[in-house]
Amino acid sequence: MSKVEEFEELRPLLFSIAYRILGSVGEAEDAVQETWLRFDGSSTRPTSTKAFLSAAVTRISIDVLRSARVRREEYVGPWFPEPLLSDPYQDPAQAVELADSVSMAALLLLERLSPLERAVFVLREVFAFEFGEVAAAVGRSEAACRQLLVRARRHMEAGRPRFEADRQERHELATRFFDALRSGDVGGLRDLLAADVQLVGDCGGKAPQLAKAVMGAQNVARVLGTVFPLMSRIDVTFEPHEVNGQPGAIFRDRDGKVLHTLALDVLDGQIQTIRTVINPDKLGHLGPVADAWAVDREVKQARRQMN
Repeated sequence: MSKVEEFEELRPLLFSIAYRILGSVGEAEDAVQETWLRFDGSSTRPTSTKAFLSAAVTRISIDVLRSARVRREEYVGPWFPEPLLSDPYQDPAQAVELADSVSMAALLLLERLSPLERAVFVLREVFAFEFGEVAAAVGRSEAACRQLLVRARRHMEAGRPRFEADRQERHELATRFFDALRSGDVGGLRDLLAADVQLVGDCGGKAPQLAKAVMGAQNVARVLGTVFPLMSRIDVTFEPHEVNGQPGAIFRDRDGKVLHTLALDVLDGQIQTIRTVINPDKLGHLGPVADAWAVDREVKQARRQMN
């Protein structure tokens, strides 16, 4: 195989590693591209191309994450990962681990870890790399990596998300949710929500919030049941789609531009958390982005006309 062929075969894995470390589609794609430049510029062929490229993309991602930490500390409002519609890396033997590790809830837990802890956890727990491979990738001894993993597991276990194991049941609940949302059925929405459900949005100060953090089934159902019928009056539509491996949807304005994404955490037959990402900087990889401020003005105008 040529260098290009070897690299392209491993590209899905490299992106999946980088995305889990960085929580950003754009930054993960940049890390993969930088990995290619290093590989292409190397005068010798490594013994294991997979090990070489995985180590390179991990180290690049760690460096990017360290600089990104400062920006995230200054972020306006809640910070969520950039929504990912499909994970390019597939491995039936690790399907559950891969799906859970890319969820919004899991990626937010990973934010609690140091960059090194995060990289070690991702390589070992998600992708099942041997400790020797992990050590080579992060530039630490195997003993140090084992200690990093112990600390990472401790942080993750404290708040590890659990999801509905039956994908069909989860899909059916999401279908009922979006049917109720489309019709503004507040009672129907409330019946699907956990008593302590949370509705949280990431606007980054660059778009209007759907609502500030809202808690409780009645409050969340009322907000959703009020806002989305108004949005439909101005031709906002949505298409159900998995978002970060969980049930969700992409919302679009009348011109088909991406307005925001919505993702649901489902457990025990109820929706536990609803997360929206409306920051335009995090949506560009999904297609042309809508003017959320213009949509917000139209929604307010529609509300006034109804009153």
